[in-house]
Amino acid sequence: MDNDTPVIYGLEFQTRALSAQTAETDIVRFLVGTQSLKFSNNQVHLVELNEETGNLKTQVFQHPIGEIWSLQASPTEPDVFITCYNSLSEEGICRMKGAVWKFPEIKEYTNDILQLNKLADIDTTPYGTDLKTIAYHPMDSKKIVSVVDNNFVLWDLTEGPRVTVAGTLAGKGQPRFTNGKWNPHNGANQFVTLNDNNVRGWDFRSPANAAWSILSAHSQIIRDLDFNANRQYFLSTCGDDGYMKFWDIRLPTEPVLSRMEHSHWVWNIRINRFHDQLVLTSSSDSRVILCSIASISSEPFGHLVSDEPSENEESYGKKKLEDGLVGRYEEHEDSVYAVEWSSADL
Repeated sequence: MDNDTPVIYGLEFQTRALSAQTAETDIVRFLVGTQSLKFSNNQVHLVELNEETGNLKTQVFQHPIGEIWSLQASPTEPDVFITCYNSLSEEGICRMKGAVWKFPEIKEYTNDILQLNKLADIDTTPYGTDLKTIAYHPMDSKKIVSVVDNNFVLWDLTEGPRVTVAGTLAGKGQPRFTNGKWNPHNGANQFVTLNDNNVRGWDFRSPANAAWSILSAHSQIIRDLDFNANRQYFLSTCGDDGYMKFWDIRLPTEPVLSRMEHSHWVWNIRINRFHDQLVLTSSSDSRVILCSIASISSEPFGHLVSDEPSENEESYGKKKLEDGLVGRYEEHEDSVYAVEWSSADL
């Protein structure tokens, strides 16, 4: 397959919900959720790429209850995923809801539109109306967190959705979360939230107050964050100021590194978990940009190093790899709202 040639898959409806099929590590598969104003038209697309030929195989499933605003695949069950969707009540009011779904058994891909099996509804309405995301625990598919209004809520799905912990962001002016993500390190006991231009880490064992904060991390709204899977204290953020920034949460006053590669809002940032010097961003400038941020990766000298090295690597005469732009992908005609790495390291 020619690495310079993009493989393009067109959808009938607009979309901003994308997830790698996380539990599938041998095949390149993604889930895509659509946004049609006619709620019954919405779909989930399962897209599989053959790395050798560059051919796509796809299967479409009906998601008839609303337009999908976020979607996340289970970390352990390839056929299970969660959607956050906009639905219309009998009174004609739009409400965000969440649900857990399961694909039917697929023996072969067809042109038919198949039905999904709904496993459970995630009713977040007691905590607010503005549901932003529902995120799976990095390793446990029976734990999820919903981010709604100024609340983050931990659920146990073992015997139907049950709330186990809830935390609230208090403050003047009714602050609201805009996004959230699990910290995958140290037993995944922390969840990280975004509101306005602030980042906060919360420990589920003591959720009354934030465990740590990065205040005014960007000059405008922060849209997304991602952790380096191989360096436990390092996370990345991006936002409407056009910057991607990298932070050591032990030293939250200043970013370790900042780069501006986009000319408009940056919606998504993703660090490759296998090769963590590679960072993808997507933006309203219609571009996807791939950078190498080797200087703060786990392999700054081209091989693995510790977060707390006992020896100075440079004393061996080795130089750090340089940071820089690797690729700029401009095939999109409109804003790029989501970007993801495959969970398969091929």
